[in-house]
Amino acid sequence: MPRTLLRAASAFALTLTALSAPAAHADDVTPVAVTVNARAALATVPETGIGTNHAIWDSNLGTDETADLLKDAGVKLLRYPGGSYSDIYHWADHTAPGGYVAPDTDFDTFMSGVRRTGAQAMVTANYGTGTAEEAAAWVRQANVVKGYGVKLWEIGNENYGNGHYGAAWEADDHADKSPAEYARTVVAYADAMKAVDPTIKIGAVLTTPANWPDAITAEGDDGSWNKVVLSTAGSKIDFVILHWYPGALDKVGHVPDMIQLTREQIAAYAGPGSERIGIAMTEFNTGSSSNGTNTQPGALAAADSYATLLANGVFTVDWWNVHNGIGAVTEVAGHTDYGDFGLLSSGVCNSDGSVCEPALNTPFAPYYALEMVSRFARPGDQFVRAASGEAKVSAHAARRPNGDLAVMLVNTSADTSYPVEIDYSGYSPASGAPTVLTHTNGATSITTSTGGSATARTLPPLSLTTLVLHPAAPQAGRPGAPGQPVASQVTDTSAKISWPAASPGSRPIVKYEVHRQNGAVSEQLGETSGTSFTPHNLKPGTRYTVNVIARDSAGDLSWASPPLTFTTGTPATSSCSVRLTIQSDWASGYVGAVDITNDGAPVSGWTLNFSWPRTWQSLGSGWSGVWTQDGSDVKVVNEAGNGSLGTGATATIGFVGNYSGPNVLPSVFTFNGTVCTTR
Repeated sequence: MPRTLLRAASAFALTLTALSAPAAHADDVTPVAVTVNARAALATVPETGIGTNHAIWDSNLGTDETADLLKDAGVKLLRYPGGSYSDIYHWADHTAPGGYVAPDTDFDTFMSGVRRTGAQAMVTANYGTGTAEEAAAWVRQANVVKGYGVKLWEIGNENYGNGHYGAAWEADDHADKSPAEYARTVVAYADAMKAVDPTIKIGAVLTTPANWPDAITAEGDDGSWNKVVLSTAGSKIDFVILHWYPGALDKVGHVPDMIQLTREQIAAYAGPGSERIGIAMTEFNTGSSSNGTNTQPGALAAADSYATLLANGVFTVDWWNVHNGIGAVTEVAGHTDYGDFGLLSSGVCNSDGSVCEPALNTPFAPYYALEMVSRFARPGDQFVRAASGEAKVSAHAARRPNGDLAVMLVNTSADTSYPVEIDYSGYSPASGAPTVLTHTNGATSITTSTGGSATARTLPPLSLTTLVLHPAAPQAGRPGAPGQPVASQVTDTSAKISWPAASPGSRPIVKYEVHRQNGAVSEQLGETSGTSFTPHNLKPGTRYTVNVIARDSAGDLSWASPPLTFTTGTPATSSCSVRLTIQSDWASGYVGAVDITNDGAPVSGWTLNFSWPRTWQSLGSGWSGVWTQDGSDVKVVNEAGNGSLGTGATATIGFVGNYSGPNVLPSVFTFNGTVCTTR
C-alpha cells in the first residue's frame, strides 16, 4: 500500500465505541474454560520476532529516546527505509525523488538506532527505480566498509502494486511489470549482493493468501504472482515477504491457513531445498482507524496476531510504523483514536489544528501490546497450544527453557469482565501465586504483581493479562526434546513419521509418543521404542499436526518436538476419480471446474458430495448439476442429460466458490458414497 506521513485508513463497517451500559461483573458471567496443552508444541520464538518499521520521512527515526522506547518494548528487528519509499530511495546520496526525506534519517543514523535498540536490521533494496549494482554497493557499504553485519535484505516492497493488476501505488521503472520480470530481477539482485557478502539472506515479495492480488493470473502470465516468482527465483532466495492489514479485528483465525498455504506454495514452486525458505511478515497493522488503530481494541488485535503469527513459524512480525502521523480522529472504547498507525505519537495536529496528538513519543496502546508479547514469549521459548471457550477471550501459551510456562489471555469485550478457569495438560504448575502482567484500557504501562492462582483469573474488559508459572516438579534430569519430525510415504490413511533421537537425561529413554494436535487437545496416535512410527488409521484429505515426546524409565517426559504438519491424500485407486481446476480467481472468489470420472461399473444417476474446509467459504452458484449447500456440506445431483456414466466416462460440472479468508480447497469428494481419487 502507499505509505505517506499521514496515512488514511479505509472505512470499515464495524466501529467500536464506548458503551453506556454498565459493565458485566465476573459474578454475573459463566467462567470461560481455557485449555493449555504443553504436549502440543508449536514454533520456537525467534530472536527477531518482535519488529517494527522505520521510515526516512520520520526525523525522529534515529533519536536516543525513540531507540530506548523500542528497546523497552522488546523490539528486536527494525526495517528500513520505509514501505513504498524503498522503491524510490537511493542510499548513496540519501534521496527519494518524488518523496520527502527528513533530516537525520540516513543509513548510518538508522544503524546507530538499531544498535542502541539492541535489534537486528532489515533493509529493503530499491527494486522500483534502482539496480542490482546499487543494491550490491549498499551491501558492501553496510557489511564490508562499515561492518554493520546486516543479514536480512528484501528486494522491493509490494511490487505487485505496480499497475500490473490494475492498481498502481508502487514505483516501478521497468518496462515489463510482470511477476516474471520481478523474479528475473530478484535473481540478478541476489547474485550481485551475495557476491559481496555470501552470508546475507535475500527476501522476495509475495502476495498474502486471500489478500488482493493473491491468486489472480494477469494476461500473459504463467500463473499467479506467487507461482511465477517462486518458480523462477525460489533457488536464490532465503525468505519470502508478506504484508497484512486485515482491516477488522477478528481475522486472527485466518493466520494458520495463511501461513500454511504460503508454505505449500513454497514447497510446490520453489524447487529442491525449499524448506530452508522462511516467512517474514514485514508489515502488519490492524488496518482500520475506525476499529482502534492506536487505542486498546487495536492493541488487543495486535497482541493476538503477533502471538499467532509467531506460533505458526513466522520469523518476524513488523508493525507499521514507529511514527506515522495523525489521521481520521474518532473515539474508540472511551478514548481518542487519532487514526495513527504508529507505535509512538508524532506529536502533531490535524490540518485545521483542532485536534493534537499527545507529546512526541508518547506510546500508543499497540506499543504496550508489543511489550506484552515480548515479555510473554521470549526468544528461545516454545509456543504451545492454548484455546478458549469464549469468542471474546483468546489464549496463548509459551513454555520456557527453565520449565516455566507463560499464559497470555486477551479479553476483547468492551463491557464484560470474564472469569476464566484454566486447565493444564502435560504441565503441572506449582502451588504458589503466579507473576501477573496486566494492561487495561487506557493504561499507560504494564503492571506487574504476584497473586491469585494458576487456574483461575478474572480478566477486565479490553485487557491483556499474562501469567508466569513455575513447574511443580524439578525439570533437571529429564530427556531432551526429539528433533524435527518429517513425514514420508504419505497415503490416504497412513504416513511414516520419523525424527532424530532425543538426548537422554539422567535415565534412559524407553519410548517415544506421537501426539496429534486437535485444537488444544492432544490425541496420541501411538508409541514406539524406535525413531519412526506409522499410524494406519488416518482420514483422507486431512491436515495433521503432530509432535513427538520422549519418555524415560521413570515416566518423566521431555519437551515436545517441533511440530510436523502434513496432509493425507485420497485413495490411490478407486471406482471414481475427481479433478478440481480453477478457471479464474479474483482473490475473493473463483470459478471451479470439477471433472468426475466413473472408473467403476456404469451408473444411471450420480451424486457428488464434498465439504468446504473453512467457515468463510460458500457456494455462489453451480451448473451442469443440481447444487445445494447445507452448512459446509455441498451436494451435486446429476441433471437429466448427464446422469448416465459408463465405465471410463467423465462428467464436467462447474461452480462459483466464494471466500473471505485463505482459500483451502476441498480435497475429498465422494461419488455415490465412495471416496474418489483426487487428481
